[in-house]
Amino acid sequence: MTDNSKIEGTNSSRNRNRSGLWRKILLYSGVAAFLGAIVYGFIPKPVVVETGLVTRGPLTISIIEEGETRIRHRYVISSPVSGYLSRVELRPGAEISAGETFLATIDAQPSGLLDPRTKAEAEARFEAASAMKQLRETEVERARAAHELAKKELERIDALGENEIVSIQERDSFETRALLSELELQGAEFALSAATFEAMQARAVLEQFSNLVANGDYAVKILSPIDGVVLKVFEENARIVPAGASIMEVGDPRALEAEIELLSSDAQTIPEGAEVTFERLGEGARIRGRVKIVEPVGFTKLSALGVEEQRVIVRVDFIDPIPENVKLGDRYRVEAQIVTWHSDDVLLVPASALFRKGRDWMTFVAVDGKALLRKVGIAHNDGISAEVTFGLSRGESVILYPPDSLRDESKVTIEGIKN
Repeated sequence: MTDNSKIEGTNSSRNRNRSGLWRKILLYSGVAAFLGAIVYGFIPKPVVVETGLVTRGPLTISIIEEGETRIRHRYVISSPVSGYLSRVELRPGAEISAGETFLATIDAQPSGLLDPRTKAEAEARFEAASAMKQLRETEVERARAAHELAKKELERIDALGENEIVSIQERDSFETRALLSELELQGAEFALSAATFEAMQARAVLEQFSNLVANGDYAVKILSPIDGVVLKVFEENARIVPAGASIMEVGDPRALEAEIELLSSDAQTIPEGAEVTFERLGEGARIRGRVKIVEPVGFTKLSALGVEEQRVIVRVDFIDPIPENVKLGDRYRVEAQIVTWHSDDVLLVPASALFRKGRDWMTFVAVDGKALLRKVGIAHNDGISAEVTFGLSRGESVILYPPDSLRDESKVTIEGIKN
């Protein structure tokens, strides 16, 4: 009995030791698994990113701004003398012919139209109008000579272009010069027409004093100085008007230009003769233009948010003829894209891959599953692509929209590639 009890005690002790050992093994295993999970959780995981390629290609930097059209040659019809203005029958949009359409009629006032002082003023006005007409004739001859010279130069350039001696850009420059000289000639001819009209009008007033008719008709009839349309009627009712009172405004709707208000900071970047494209004109029409002048005087204007801005007016000439399906008139809204810089072959990087670090431009380059931080030089940027001056080579992959968690030499997994 004694031996059996000892054996049973020994077996019971062994069982307790085994169960304690297993409990320790399970405890240590659980602790090890917990610690392993914590360590695994702190191991950095690859960041899923999207990449783009560094390529070569053309880049154009432009400014997009709204503007409005403006009739280049406009003329305000005013009363040459004090008198009684008959009711004006013409309305805006009415077509008029030079020297044929009667715009307004001013009847004489017995107390004002025939006195010596008015006669002397009429004689002086006639002499001044005649001198201005001679000046305008000289300007027309000068503009015509410049236009003929520009056409001859263009013909010579075309002849050289057939032998590929001159570049396309040089040929386009001479073509634009010929077109602009033609526009200047048209402007000079318009000014001559207006000066001729002024002289005729002054002569008509002067003749009231020397050619009085027996039936008492002393009316001054104002004829149209140009072929065009009536733009505005300032005074349509019959009433007594003083000399110089504005009656209506006329113009030629075929001679259109665009007037664009730009921020002064943007206007400083526009080169002379910059190319302009007008879009959203209806039915997908596009019209090319060229900057004529950036006015040297700015003005202050309140933005839609109530912020004061310094604006500058930029005038643009239309190069292409206006399509028949596009209806443009005076003070119509247009959207212009003004080219400030262009190159046919530059090293390009997607703008979404760039970010600032201090004053430097930085990007992440994906190499062998890692993101390498790199400083780059950026010259021109249109918001989609940017010109690279140093730091990148053609064909390298850059990370687009890099997250804040991305660091130098972080592991990455590429999800997609955009060209």
